[in-house]
Amino acid sequence: MLLRASVWVLPVLIAITLHEAAHGYVAWKLGDDTAYRLGRVTFNPFKHVDQFGTVILPGLLVLLGSQFLFGYAKPVPVNFMRLRNPRRDMVWVAAAGPGVNIALAVVAALLVHTLTFLPEWARGWCFVNLHNAVLLNLVLAVFNMIPLPPLDGGRVAVGLLPARYARPLARLERYGLFIVIGLIFVLPLIGAQIGVDVSVLTWVVGPVVGFLYDLVLALTGHG
Repeated sequence: MLLRASVWVLPVLIAITLHEAAHGYVAWKLGDDTAYRLGRVTFNPFKHVDQFGTVILPGLLVLLGSQFLFGYAKPVPVNFMRLRNPRRDMVWVAAAGPGVNIALAVVAALLVHTLTFLPEWARGWCFVNLHNAVLLNLVLAVFNMIPLPPLDGGRVAVGLLPARYARPLARLERYGLFIVIGLIFVLPLIGAQIGVDVSVLTWVVGPVVGFLYDLVLALTGHG
């Protein structure tokens, strides 16, 4: 269990830190300095860690041998009305986090080529860390782009859709977290009782992550 945890700690901390910092940085550059003033535009992971969502919940899932890790960081505060062009800039702020995760997946895949320079005893552990970083960042990017507020994809959709569709979608944000939990945990449990796989992770996130995984490996020279 300790070995399994050790190959996830760095990928998780780096992924969530840069994801949240990217939101704050882009918002700052587009006119809203709320996150900057609160010290959230930083590479310090402790500024972004949520005690339950980043530490306790994923830790419990690791200890229980779960095949799926789920967690979250403290959301970066953004006052969209302070952005220079709120509707347009909301899209850039929301997309910044998943965009950084895609970039991190590519960087992790490229770093695999450097493992030959490490001592043999260190290569295996470092390879698993980098492999986990590729998968984790792709899952974070794809999952967060589901078009449901408060996920990043929901805010992108609100910024891009015509107003008559954007307004009702935006109003879902207050219930969004409950809907997400229902889709991830409750719906699969119900499906298991009736013998049907209705997991959003299996049918929506999984195929997209698989496609991006193959694409990243191809682009970074891994076949």
